[in-house]
Amino acid sequence: MDLFILLVICLSCLIPLFLWNCNHARGKLPPGPTPLPIIGNILQINTKNVSKSLRKLAESYGPVFTVYFGMKPTVVLYGHEAVKEALIDRSEEFSGRGSFPVVDFITRGLGVVFSSGETWKQTRRFSLTVLRNMGMGKRTIEDRIQEEALCLVEALKKTNASPCDPTFLLGCAPCNVICSIIFQNRFEYGDKTLLTLIEYFHENLLISSTPWIQLYNAFPLLIHYLPGSHHVLFKNIAKQFEFIKEKIKEHQESLDFSNPRDFIDYFLIKIEKERHNKQPEFTMDNLIITIWDLFSAGTETTSTTLRYGLLMLLKYPEVTAQVQEEIHRVVGRHRSPCMQDRSRMPYTDAVVHEIQRYIDLVPNSLPHAVTQDIKFREYLIPKRKQEGRSRGRRTENLKKAPCPAQSHPGVPSHQASRK
Repeated sequence: MDLFILLVICLSCLIPLFLWNCNHARGKLPPGPTPLPIIGNILQINTKNVSKSLRKLAESYGPVFTVYFGMKPTVVLYGHEAVKEALIDRSEEFSGRGSFPVVDFITRGLGVVFSSGETWKQTRRFSLTVLRNMGMGKRTIEDRIQEEALCLVEALKKTNASPCDPTFLLGCAPCNVICSIIFQNRFEYGDKTLLTLIEYFHENLLISSTPWIQLYNAFPLLIHYLPGSHHVLFKNIAKQFEFIKEKIKEHQESLDFSNPRDFIDYFLIKIEKERHNKQPEFTMDNLIITIWDLFSAGTETTSTTLRYGLLMLLKYPEVTAQVQEEIHRVVGRHRSPCMQDRSRMPYTDAVVHEIQRYIDLVPNSLPHAVTQDIKFREYLIPKRKQEGRSRGRRTENLKKAPCPAQSHPGVPSHQASRK
């Protein structure tokens, strides 16, 4: 009974606060459907097909509108013109990363994909520089891709044209390319470690696409402590982190500062150079998250694109025939294709882009946040609140929490996402 009374008191306090917050924000933010207390517009969003729900709302409220995922208002940009105006024409102002609670719990604002501000700028700049430098006097990334493509072709040949599910084979190829860049070695396609790693990424993507994770992102402080698939996600990522840590430890034992071999070596050298900085951006935690980002961003997305591409080519044999003719004419049968061939293969290039457009791999993209209070069209989009928190506080939290983090980050009041 006491628990029930406490719950009633909490709701009595939260509902007026939410209504005040909502009315206060309405004077600044774009229009949108009226949210309900606590749950926001969650009943008006189909969690199994969020992009379809957003399309319907765009028909009513225009290309810039506001929806509430729980108590958190989110500005949605729908359509090519609105997205281009924000993310291309005003890219610096929209360069922040919005809240994605299920991943924020793991990454804590580190890495490349889900970081913001100075962490994102420095880690991204360093990563791009390293990837470019790795082509100097060594095998280039293109060489690694060509080598792995040949391995994939050989693995497909071993099926002897019999029916098969190529999901894991198509996952092994991009994963091996990333492994060769980060660890300087690849795995055989039957290797248990490689297959387990890919299985984690595949399962995580499936879990991340479920309505349960949508609910987690809307009500993180509540859902986090309930049983559910998010715990499987966290467990899988913890296993991936252990794999990454083992590789980092191996590199630490054999590191040659004068001859970096791969991405981990370059990052370890950078950590040592910045060791005496009061607030270093390059830390062991950031290295782990950055490697995980590279795997997450490149493995499942590339393999899914390849898989859907094959399905579409099977469905449209006339397109397949034209692609094959162009490949034979430009590349021939006695060498591997290279990036220089792209400009001479406009039809194949167009087909690849059409596959990517059609499958809509990440329909809602990743959430963006503005880096300052801005006026977008006739609306005011405020800067997310935790942009102002101190980096010292973030570092303190990291020291208390192993990977994945055991302390939950705050949830911002405002963010921008795109279709």
